[in-house]
Amino acid sequence: MGGVKAFDVVVVGGGPGGMSAALTAARRYPEKKVALVRREERALVPCALPYLFHTLHSLQQAFIPDEVLSKAGVELMVARVSSLDRGRKVLLTSEGEIGYERLILATGSSPLPPPFPGGEKENVFVMRKEPEYVERMRSGLRKAGEVVIVGGGFVGMELAEELRKEGKGVTVVELLPRCLSIFDPEVSAEAERILREEGVRILTGRRVEGVVGKEGVEGVRLEGGEELPADAVVVSVGTKPNVELAREGGLELGPTGAVAVDEYQRTSDPHILACGDCAEKRSLLTGKPVRLMLASVGAWEGRIAGFNSFQNLRRNPGAVGTFLTLLRETVFGLAGLSEEAAGREGLGILTGRATSFNRHPRHLPGASPLLLKLVCERGTGRLVGGQVVGGREATELVYLLSACLLSGLRATDLPLLQHGTHPLLTPSPVTHSLHQAAEEIVRQMGF
Repeated sequence: MGGVKAFDVVVVGGGPGGMSAALTAARRYPEKKVALVRREERALVPCALPYLFHTLHSLQQAFIPDEVLSKAGVELMVARVSSLDRGRKVLLTSEGEIGYERLILATGSSPLPPPFPGGEKENVFVMRKEPEYVERMRSGLRKAGEVVIVGGGFVGMELAEELRKEGKGVTVVELLPRCLSIFDPEVSAEAERILREEGVRILTGRRVEGVVGKEGVEGVRLEGGEELPADAVVVSVGTKPNVELAREGGLELGPTGAVAVDEYQRTSDPHILACGDCAEKRSLLTGKPVRLMLASVGAWEGRIAGFNSFQNLRRNPGAVGTFLTLLRETVFGLAGLSEEAAGREGLGILTGRATSFNRHPRHLPGASPLLLKLVCERGTGRLVGGQVVGGREATELVYLLSACLLSGLRATDLPLLQHGTHPLLTPSPVTHSLHQAAEEIVRQMGF
């Protein structure tokens, strides 16, 4: 392989999936040479993007630390990969050819472009992960007085709160009937209420027809003719998997348009694996293909791919889908399916709701309500989802729910879970929301 720099494992992509895959492969197979190839000199923590507009003061504060790679023996290569020659097992890059025995694709995803005219105008942005683009976006938003955010998902809502903290006039326009629609209506409504109290204008069930202005943004025109004044527009309406390299290399794609993989993260080529946003997902709860572009899922799949570089050591049972956001110190979390999503899947379900406090007694400092909603299958009692609204401690409850889903627990199991308790740290063991909500479902089942 003259002129080819050769490695045992090459990972393409420097996000959570790629980093996890490279680190796991290097630790599991210390005798192998592992390289990670990415386009950027430094890679941003993707979920931190909204917080670069108020909470974080520089891009340097949002970079993924590369030291972990060198400590694990992973060689970092900054290069653009232009093509994949599967026959020769070689990548053609801007820095020359790179050979591999095993290749792990972790090429991530890209934001969808504005789905309306005017998206090319100055000060119209999407949430790209490239540092230079983000710096330009920060500069544009810093100068803006009025900002319109198109899309009321997690990124749109988090960015709206951050820009309000900067004193900007902010309007969120969402096509669907409510923002954060992955949650059930009562949870979404609470999130919208918080942002409205912070001064964010929220317009739901409205379609954007285009951006108004000559070269730069002057406003946003809605269906029906209403125009919103704007100095900048941020479009956050979803993402698509980056599969160009895989497609041009002849790898099979799945029904959602991502790279098809088996339960070991292997693609249609036995020497190539894929993980993260570019890889097809299957729901643990329904068994169906699903689009779940989450850093947590990407890192999890990356670990599976790294383990399985040379042997089938870890199996992917399917993705749970665990979502978290924080709005004005209130956590909104979901593990698995909401009641609405379970209904769309045709599942017969039972729900249980309960509210407790995160301290006991509730007069202790830092006490706040903790709302939990559980969703279980009607016939079996199998847990299929849970939603949480509360203080920062609610995050740990979402983690617990995710573990319960992975373990296939039923409503009858949940009141018997053993866990620690302390007045300043946890809800009361007598009135914990998890136990109360589960017992409500158990009563409906007639147990």
